[in-house]
Amino acid sequence: MKATQRDFLNVARRAQDSARLWFFCGADEAGASAAAAKVIATLPEAGERVDMSGADLKNDPVRLIDEARSTSLFGGARYIMARVAGEEAHDAVKAFCEFADIGETGGACPIFIVATSATDKSRTAKLLIDRKDAVVAIFYPPDLEHVKAEINAMAGGLGLRFGGNIAEAIARGANLDVRLAQSELEKLSLYLDASPHATRTVEVADLAAIGASSEDEGFGPIVNVVLAGETKKLPHELARLRELGLNPVGVALALERRVAQIAAIAAKREPGLDVDALLDRQKVFFRDKRDLRKQLPAWPPQKLERLVPRLAQLHRDLLANSQSAELILAHELTRIARFASVRRH
Repeated sequence: MKATQRDFLNVARRAQDSARLWFFCGADEAGASAAAAKVIATLPEAGERVDMSGADLKNDPVRLIDEARSTSLFGGARYIMARVAGEEAHDAVKAFCEFADIGETGGACPIFIVATSATDKSRTAKLLIDRKDAVVAIFYPPDLEHVKAEINAMAGGLGLRFGGNIAEAIARGANLDVRLAQSELEKLSLYLDASPHATRTVEVADLAAIGASSEDEGFGPIVNVVLAGETKKLPHELARLRELGLNPVGVALALERRVAQIAAIAAKREPGLDVDALLDRQKVFFRDKRDLRKQLPAWPPQKLERLVPRLAQLHRDLLANSQSAELILAHELTRIARFASVRRH
């Protein structure tokens, strides 16, 4: 089965009982991840989460089947969450299909794969798109109205209501990333002591109080410096990160989104086409052109393949080590910036 962000919820409801493997792809990695989280939240009993990387699946394709057929340590439910780049999951998914076709997966637990820089035309997606026990969901870059609608829906569940342009301010402050927007809403709910049974109205002052970032004080500058390999500017940006109290996970998410954008643009590059012509052809927002002009040459495909799983691991490390998240982030941003700078000098 196939779905897009427009009909995903309807497809997910129909496939809830039959789908064993969910493949989320497209340029909007944030939207894909949020969709995966929504499906997991609807599982009768999600149980233990088993994380797998693209390298895990690529190096040992059969491991996906082994993990899917295993029980948790305490005999309860479990599900698999894999974050991969491109076609890293192809051989593992092929093995899953072969085992499923001969009835060997038994009571396999649900498998969720978020594939950065893959599309519904990828080899992996083609293995699944016609299967009744799988869903291929593709997510395109979100627009402002779509993100505002998502924010309003999430706010209602947290007991928040908006006046004026609050939803738009949150959407822009989160760089149209629904996961980061959800984090801001959760902070607002705690700050206002809101709940579905005690609704609170969000004012502009409340946004300022929880430190919701604006575009000028957000993640863009540090993301651009890191991915351009501008190591001399990095210390200033790290200091700014600390001074503004920027959310380390938010920075990581913004970094993931820009890398997904770079990968999507690079995939469309034809031999002999220069960077400026490529950016014009892809109709890149004019404010992003200057930064992408520096970043695209720094990240050829072979380097992107190494970067994407590294960012997925960084995300996991930050969530698992909240007390030292700022230090972990600074260390990894420095390594990525140095890695990007190699090509430029």
